[in-house]
Amino acid sequence: MEHVQVVTPDGTPVGSATRERMRAEGLWHACAAIVVRSADGGRLFVHRRTDTKDVYPGLYDPTCGGVVAAGETPDECAARELAEELGVRAVPEFRFRTPFVDGTIRYIAHVYEVRDDGPFTLQPEEVAWGGWVDLAEVRAKVDDSGWPAVPDGRALIREWFSWA
Repeated sequence: MEHVQVVTPDGTPVGSATRERMRAEGLWHACAAIVVRSADGGRLFVHRRTDTKDVYPGLYDPTCGGVVAAGETPDECAARELAEELGVRAVPEFRFRTPFVDGTIRYIAHVYEVRDDGPFTLQPEEVAWGGWVDLAEVRAKVDDSGWPAVPDGRALIREWFSWA
C-alpha cells in the first residue's frame, strides 16, 4: 500500500497516509510538477493522461509529475516521476513552490523545469499520448476554457509562464 507525504497548508511535512486516505479525506500533501522544455526553449512537452487515472483522467497536462511519497523529498520525487513517466534521467531544476486547491484536492506543488529533446519512453499506465507544442500555442491553450486540460497543470503552467 502506497504511503504519501502529508503536509500542512504551508507545506510543512507532518506525517504520511495511504494514497487512498489522502484522496478520501482531502488531506494536504506534496507534489512535484515538471515542465519539460525543448533544448532550444521554444516548445513544451504536453501529454494526455490515461482514462484510468484516479484524478483528472483523459485530460491534457503541460506538466508531468506526481505525489511525493512518504520519506521522499520533492527533488527526489521530481527525478523519479520524470524517469517513470517519460524515461528521462535528468536532474530537474527547482523553479517555485505554490499551493493548489480544487475541491478536496489540496497540495503544495514543487514546480521544476528540465530541458530535454528526448526521445521519451512514455509510461503506458500514466500517459496516453505525448508531443511537443510551441510555447505560444500552450499559452493560448491554457487561456482557452474549452481545452480539456487538468486544472492543476493549467494553473501551474500559467504561474510558470510568469517565472519563465
